[in-house]
Amino acid sequence: MEPTRTTDVDIGALTLANGERLERVVQRVTQYGEFDTRRANAVLVPHALTGSSRVGDWWNGIAGPGKLFDPTQWCVLGVNALGSCYGSTGPASPAPDGAPYAARFPIVCVRDMVEAQQRALAALGIERLAVVIGGSLGGMQALTWALEYGPFVENAVIVGAYDAFSAMGIGLNAVARQAIYNDPGFAGGNYPPDLQPTQGVRLARMIAMLTYKSDVLFETRFGNRLDRAGGDPARNRGDRFDVEGYLAYQGDIFAKRMDANAYLALTRAMDLFDVRECSPADRTPRLTFVGIENDWLFPKHYIERTAARYAALGYACSYHTFATGHGHDAFLAEAEALAAILAPELRLQTTRPA
Repeated sequence: MEPTRTTDVDIGALTLANGERLERVVQRVTQYGEFDTRRANAVLVPHALTGSSRVGDWWNGIAGPGKLFDPTQWCVLGVNALGSCYGSTGPASPAPDGAPYAARFPIVCVRDMVEAQQRALAALGIERLAVVIGGSLGGMQALTWALEYGPFVENAVIVGAYDAFSAMGIGLNAVARQAIYNDPGFAGGNYPPDLQPTQGVRLARMIAMLTYKSDVLFETRFGNRLDRAGGDPARNRGDRFDVEGYLAYQGDIFAKRMDANAYLALTRAMDLFDVRECSPADRTPRLTFVGIENDWLFPKHYIERTAARYAALGYACSYHTFATGHGHDAFLAEAEALAAILAPELRLQTTRPA
């Protein structure tokens, strides 16, 4: 699915939650479809850790022709997150002195990302979101939208995320970041733009992939089979099992497209996420939470507990379990199955545009 248009929106200076300031912030907004006459059909899709504003590239089981959010009926919007490396302001962007921010890029949190998105959408004349939906880090953003901009949002769908990141999640992120720090090419974050610390990024991705999948999936897909490329790990230390080859492949392709400092910035934003003390008076948005079976990065019992807490606070709130053996990444890998769970809920709560 090709975008209808992509726009870089300059929102000016942004004061961050920690008090630091970015002098000039750009948000890349990608649009699929058009607004209806009432401009009441906007769907915002915040992305997860490694995504971009191009929703059609990574969630075409949710947004696309004939899908849950068909661009002939909905105006689907993606905004590249603050701190990322796919068009919005991030560590690889030029600072006021013209050089990349690199290690000087300030620490950002999910609330900063959402404020930047809101300002960009407002600059484009978008005053209402029928739905904001995201998974993982995207789910954190969707929940923040509901809490910080309640009157702006009709429905918030939070998939594979809850109201505060866990100690286990923070620890896993820390190990992945350490892989980048240990790469000699990292240079304290001030590496040349064309000389990424690729080995560190590659290892970070391999570690992270273990958290995105499940034991059930790995056992079914790989077991203890030898690498399909051949070799004998019983005789040669450099030869691999099939799962090792898979992780290496994932690391290789990721290292070609991810800026190391952006990875550090976004994982730290995940670590900092905690909205348990946020209890706004406005409870306009309907909240839909989805917990994923066999997800050990965002265990579903945390999500179910979060949904119960918001229901007790007076939100119209529901919880669904996504039955899958895939693990956390099921919201991407099995997106059409997720859409089947969400479709009845959204039909009840949202009037689809004519």
